[in-house]
Amino acid sequence: MPRTDDRRASWQPLRCARCGAAVQVAKFSPEHTSVQWTATAAASCAEFGAGAAVGAGPGAGSALIEGCGALRDSIDAALAAGRLSVCPPSYE
Repeated sequence: MPRTDDRRASWQPLRCARCGAAVQVAKFSPEHTSVQWTATAAASCAEFGAGAAVGAGPGAGSALIEGCGALRDSIDAALAAGRLSVCPPSYE
């Protein structure tokens, strides 16, 4: 039987500086970032829209697109400015 993962992330709200997509971000370490996208955020993401139009085809969905550079830059800027914290997961 697979072991369940009972870690709890500290999700923090963040808006992309380019398109304003609102996501939840968990920074487990300086190198590890998890992002929770809502359907609304994915639909408003400029890079996801462009990627679907060029690479995967319209309506293909964001799962086929590698990521959003603008959001990555927004995460890095928020971390540098102290608006986003590194919070390792807890097990409680």
